[in-house]
Amino acid sequence: MLFLPLLTLALLSVAFAEPRVSPLVTHEKRSHTPAGWSRSRRHDSAAVLPLRIGLVQSNMDKLEELLLDVSGPESANYGKHWSAGKVAQTFAPSRETVDTVREWLGDSGIEPSRIKLSGARTWIELNATIEEAERLLNTEYHVYSHFTGKEHVACDSYQLPEHVSKHVDLVLPSIHFDAVIKRDNNPSGHTLRNIGQPGVGLKPKTTGTVSSILNQLEACDQQITLICLRALYGIVYEPVATSKNSYGIVEYTPQAYLQTDLNMFFGNFTPNLVGSSPKMVSIDGGYAQTEYTGFDYNGESDLDLQYAMSLVDPQPITLYQTGDMVEGASFNNFLDAIDGSYCTFEGGDDPNYDSIYPDPYGGGYEGPEDCGTATPAYVISTSYGYNEADLSPAYAARQCAEYAKLGLMGTTVLYSSGDDGVAGNGDLCLNSDGSQTANGTMFNPSFPGTCPYVTSVGATQVNPGASVAEPESACMQVIYSGGGFSNYFAMPSYQAAAVEHYLTAYPPPYTASQYNATGKSRGFPDVAANGANYVVAIDGEFELVFGTSASSPVTGSILTLVNDARLAAGKSPIGFINPTIYSPAFTGAFHDITTGSNPGCGTIGFNATAGWDPVTGLGTPDFPQLVARWLALP
Repeated sequence: MLFLPLLTLALLSVAFAEPRVSPLVTHEKRSHTPAGWSRSRRHDSAAVLPLRIGLVQSNMDKLEELLLDVSGPESANYGKHWSAGKVAQTFAPSRETVDTVREWLGDSGIEPSRIKLSGARTWIELNATIEEAERLLNTEYHVYSHFTGKEHVACDSYQLPEHVSKHVDLVLPSIHFDAVIKRDNNPSGHTLRNIGQPGVGLKPKTTGTVSSILNQLEACDQQITLICLRALYGIVYEPVATSKNSYGIVEYTPQAYLQTDLNMFFGNFTPNLVGSSPKMVSIDGGYAQTEYTGFDYNGESDLDLQYAMSLVDPQPITLYQTGDMVEGASFNNFLDAIDGSYCTFEGGDDPNYDSIYPDPYGGGYEGPEDCGTATPAYVISTSYGYNEADLSPAYAARQCAEYAKLGLMGTTVLYSSGDDGVAGNGDLCLNSDGSQTANGTMFNPSFPGTCPYVTSVGATQVNPGASVAEPESACMQVIYSGGGFSNYFAMPSYQAAAVEHYLTAYPPPYTASQYNATGKSRGFPDVAANGANYVVAIDGEFELVFGTSASSPVTGSILTLVNDARLAAGKSPIGFINPTIYSPAFTGAFHDITTGSNPGCGTIGFNATAGWDPVTGLGTPDFPQLVARWLALP
């Protein structure tokens, strides 16, 4: 299983028993100091540290089994999705877990009045001096400095008593560093550095403006427009269950659409939508900012909304605009808003990764953190991503579990797989010590695409000189489809046969020093869609845009139409789709992509082959086949 198993321990039942003695074990350890940081000094022993202990959730060892029960096409419970209350109840920490951690703290000299248990019983917190924290965790805390001037408190590793370690997921603050620096000394004066910020994480690419729009099937190898996508994937369908259905697009401020750009695109391709806007749900101060414009600020959101709104018309689109202009936001800030139980799950947000609201520094959003304030759509597409190595395994596992819970509740979660082939964002590769550099030689998988509970979407292209009637290839213009094998997550059972076939029939010509060659790790992407030469209206001009940033919202649009057909027939939404699409019942429901590769890290990457491959997954959608097969399910 992917997460620490919940192992039950016998509790002491005799009153006034001696404190339990068990050997110390290393709970988490960091292999290197992240780039840009350096240790500056030992922390003051009298300083106060807000110590937070994330408790192991119940039934996490059954997470995949429970999700398969409602998502596997052969299950008698297929489509019988859970309520949010059932999810929270099922995974709440056991009394034994809470009591074990409390007793350890008490035995260590922490007065009971100082120990606070969160409302969801998922988090124990206390304010401890550095001296106390170091004694509790058998570690040393240091202050680290970033080249931007920011300081951060961390340790290299920490230990827990063996009997306590089994009940704890992670302790904060400890080994973790910022995934992205949020505030810096950017000479432009714009201090935000986060997901959505230019130059940070996954983002679309452009080759510049389009002198004339071709908009004809014969030119789809040069420009992708709506008619090309409809022809490629057989999208002929008009939604009829729009009041029952929902499709969400997630954007992170300062990324924002311009209404003038939407109108410009709609005027050329979907005239009845001129003047239409998505239904915006503001999360933690998010809004469609207009202070900063240009491709780096408007390109992603314009791309996502112009194509998604057009392909699912007249189905309304919900825009989850996340984070303000000062603090920004992380994926966890979004997840907090659509699932109230997640706000406190395993201790809630990590201030080293996630933006905290109200803004503790001043100048940002001063309202309360959004927690359970937004309804999750049936399909949610996100065109942003981290490198898996940006995050600790414990942090990634914590978030990945939330995607499984959304699947249990009937939501399909899509993420772009990345645009740098087997390299990570910024074309960075891994070194043996876990650091990331441009000259690294180890493949650098993306996240959340490697989480086995999301559907990861790669990119294809219409080959130069080819028509839409000919097979696409893996995208090899401007970007390369992200793909490979996780270094954090085990192979889920639903894809075992597909991945094993690939590794046996087409063994990659690389060694274990280059990628996770165990044959037991999660492979990605799961599916693909066109990611090259999109015509997008941006800041009053049409530009050619490339990226899995386009592939994900297009795939989400197609799955939203499938949901419409099922809802119109009185059936449930498709929810977590991976067990279904990998099943024999869906063989032939995707256009298999067998040419192209995804270069990176000094290699040609993996090859697209017959069947699943770590470049284009199972292939691109065949909408008529998908609708027919999903309608055949209960």
